[in-house]
Amino acid sequence: MSSRKDLALGIFIVVAGVVILLGKLGVFGFLGRTLWPLVLLLPGIFLHIMFFGRRATAAVLIPGGILTVYGLLFFICIIGGWGLMASLWPVLILGVAVGLYEYYLYESPRPGAALPIALGLTVLSVLIFFFTWLETGAFYIIALILIAAGVWMIFGRNRSGRNNKWSRGW
Repeated sequence: MSSRKDLALGIFIVVAGVVILLGKLGVFGFLGRTLWPLVLLLPGIFLHIMFFGRRATAAVLIPGGILTVYGLLFFICIIGGWGLMASLWPVLILGVAVGLYEYYLYESPRPGAALPIALGLTVLSVLIFFFTWLETGAFYIIALILIAAGVWMIFGRNRSGRNNKWSRGW
């Protein structure tokens, strides 16, 4: 019996030494800095599995969708750099919209307010994303579109108006 205790104690001491060594080498810091979005992503995926495995109601899809979108967003920011968050932050609003939309799709009977709120949040997120994108130099594209629209209104519209006058016999 004593040899089993000694073996267990020896294994525990070796594991403790390995953990301390890996900690001093920065392995856990790297994993913590890189993989922390899993704390959001895994519960989000788990909630989806619970629903599709018929172990939970559709209401779990709201936090499931939010957590999944947020986890993916934070992984993108870790890979591409946190400077991306300056233009990707509207995805935080989109995460709520995704959760509500999933709830709307799978709840029976369909909740009436979930779809308009989800669509409203999606439109809000896209609009904010668009205006955030404008700061990156998209004003040049907007200016060109406005110039093209103005030229069309000046020249293209008059031709179609003249054709209409001639076709009426003026």
